[in-house]
Amino acid sequence: MPRNEEQEEEDVRPRSGKRAASNSAGEARLGGADDLARLALKACLIARDAAFNVRDLLTQSSRMAFLAIKDCEKELDLIERQIDERLPAAITRVNETRARQLLSSLKSTTDLERIGDLVMSVAMRVQSRTSKMTASDVRHLVEMSSVLCEMLDLIHKGFSTLDLECARKVLQMDKEIDRVCHGLFQKHLAETVAQGDTTGFDVLLMAQALERAGDHTTNLAEDLYSLIEGRSLRHAPKKKAAN
Repeated sequence: MPRNEEQEEEDVRPRSGKRAASNSAGEARLGGADDLARLALKACLIARDAAFNVRDLLTQSSRMAFLAIKDCEKELDLIERQIDERLPAAITRVNETRARQLLSSLKSTTDLERIGDLVMSVAMRVQSRTSKMTASDVRHLVEMSSVLCEMLDLIHKGFSTLDLECARKVLQMDKEIDRVCHGLFQKHLAETVAQGDTTGFDVLLMAQALERAGDHTTNLAEDLYSLIEGRSLRHAPKKKAAN
């Protein structure tokens, strides 16, 4: 998904509480290899926006944040479908190097679409809550979503500039999400809760969703490494790859 020299500069700041409307009619006419790579880069920013808005939803119960996450999820679905439909024709018109880049775009948007689904599942669970979560639980979930947001920022930068260091940082940061998730599971599984109280169960499902979103982001880091280095990390120990 590298950025070409003619690509317009994108606004890389996270958008809180709203999403800019996408030009679906215009995007439907995109078809070249560069256009597909640009769509994949856009998907990185959309997934990042979704993770960013989780914080407002958790701390302020923001209706606008919920709608923004929902909008992000729909846009990611659309982009994945567009790339999936157009890649077979585009890949026949490029050399081997560009073909590898296009395949990377396809694999990346699949992971990004899944991240959108997982973040949306967190948003739906927050919205359905009738009782408040503890401040400690909210703080830990916000920490997980903040790390996820930063990881997706690094993924966008890495694919834009083919920066291997971004991939290494993402692989290292995933440990932070795993640590917080593990702590929440230890806490809630050790607690004695009143019958009918599902708050702890909901917290664990949200933490698990964010942890899985982090795993998909490490997949993106591995794809970035493969694109730059020409070899896969899929079967290599992640600890070694992160060093």
